[in-house]
Parts: sequence; structure tokens; C-alpha cells
Amino acid sequence: MKHLSILLCTAACALLAATSCSTDKRNDHTIYVSIAPIKPLITEIVGDDFEVEVLVPAGVSPETFEPTPKQFIALNNSRLIFGTGLLDFEKNLLNKVREQTKIVDLSRGVEPIAGSCSHTHHGKHCAHGVDPHIWCSPKELMIMAENAFEAIRTAMPDSLKYEAGYDNLCQKLLDLDEEVGEMCRCSANNYFIIYHPALTYFARDYGLQQVAIEHEGKEVSAKRLASIIDAARKDGVKRVFYQSQFPKSSVEVVCGDIGAEAVEINPLDEDVFDNIRFMTNLITE
Repeated sequence: MKHLSILLCTAACALLAATSCSTDKRNDHTIYVSIAPIKPLITEIVGDDFEVEVLVPAGVSPETFEPTPKQFIALNNSRLIFGTGLLDFEKNLLNKVREQTKIVDLSRGVEPIAGSCSHTHHGKHCAHGVDPHIWCSPKELMIMAENAFEAIRTAMPDSLKYEAGYDNLCQKLLDLDEEVGEMCRCSANNYFIIYHPALTYFARDYGLQQVAIEHEGKEVSAKRLASIIDAARKDGVKRVFYQSQFPKSSVEVVCGDIGAEAVEINPLDEDVFDNIRFMTNLITE
């Protein structure tokens, strides 16, 4: 038994030492982004030079996300971390990262819209006063891309090749901006109805009105809802949108009263370029 205890103690010490070393080992080939739509911006700039990892897995709400210990170690050891700077979970999590200088706030320079990204999950209510959905508009994506490039250039001043990737990204976003703008200008629809107000910046940038059924984690008043339904009937609204992070049942009653179709969208889709085209097409048809 004495020999066994010594062996177990030795093994435990070795495991602790290995774990300690791994937490101090920096991984210069990995970059983290908080949510999936940010990933294409970074990969367009850096190409294959880095592995770009997403913190919040597909299908998981940012409001309920909690990293595993292994994921948090990897986050600490990464080269750079990019976030919107506006999501609650980013503030709560990234404040715990050892090197705060490697965290990049992509919202710098974006004109914020007062509002709330409130969600109620498992009885927990989260809210703040700025709408965080800046990645849903090509115009805001251009600002985010510039912030990303400046951070990458500062961190790696000797790597001149990233400028070409950034130039290609800018052209891609300019094309998307023109395409979305043209679709909105040619559409007879000047507003759209959505459950959770996730397209606030998109609506502002392209001259549309977003009518939300949910506000600050709560349903709108019965009087307001009746007004929305009445106007939608008169205007022949064909679709009511709901995010994949919410159940379809959240809009089914409203759709029934309007005579509209419940259409699922996912603002957190990784392919942000095609996703914006897809949502714009649905809104403007």
C-alpha cells in the first residue's frame, strides 16, 4: 500500500506539472472569435496562416454559453481574440483573460443603436442598453473588418501579405453593400416583422423599419400587438421572421392572425455574406 501511495502521488504530481506547462504554452497559430459570423472576416485577412476557432458552438445561444475549462485554457493561449464588444457573455468571459491587450473590440467606430439584446433563458434575464447585432449589416461589417485588420497589422507588423486579404475582403463587402442596397431600393416593402429585434442595424442602414414582437425579453403589449397585426393585414405582409434560437411557436399565433408565413432565420450563421443575402431576399420579396 505504501508503494502504491507513492506511485499515485508521483503520477498526480506529473499530471499537475504537465497541466501547468500546457496552460503557459502559447499557441501562436490560433485566433479566437466570439461568434461564428466574425470568423469569415478574420479568415479572409489571414488566409491559412492561422486556425480561426469560434467560441460559441453552432446552435448554442451566446446568452447561455459557458466555456469548458479546456476551451478557456486555449483562449488564454491564443494569439488574438476578436469580439463584437457588445455581447454580455463577451464582457463577462473576456475580462478573465490574462492578456487583455490581445482582445479586439470590433465595434469601435460603429454608431451604436440604443436598445436591448434581452433574452430570458432558464429563468435568467440578461439585458443591456446597446443593440449588439452589428454583424447583420454590410456597412457595419466594413467597420468591423477595418478594426480587425488594424489589430492584425499591429500584432504582426512584418506580415505585409495580410493587406491583400483585407483589400479582397473590403471589395467583397462593398459588393454586398451595393447588392443589398439595390434589393432594398427596388422592394415595395418598407418594413418587416420579426420576433426578436436582431436586424436593427440592417434596417437603419438600408432605410427599412424593423417591427419587433418581443422587446427587452418580453412580448409587446396586447394593444401594440393588435396594431401590428392590423397594419400587417392591410399591407399584405407575407412573412413573420423568428430566429432559430427561439421556437416557432413564438410567432405562430401572430402569423395565424395576419395570414402570414412563419420564416426561420439565423443571424448567427457562419457564412455571414450569403446569410445577409438570404435574409435580404426574404425581406424584400
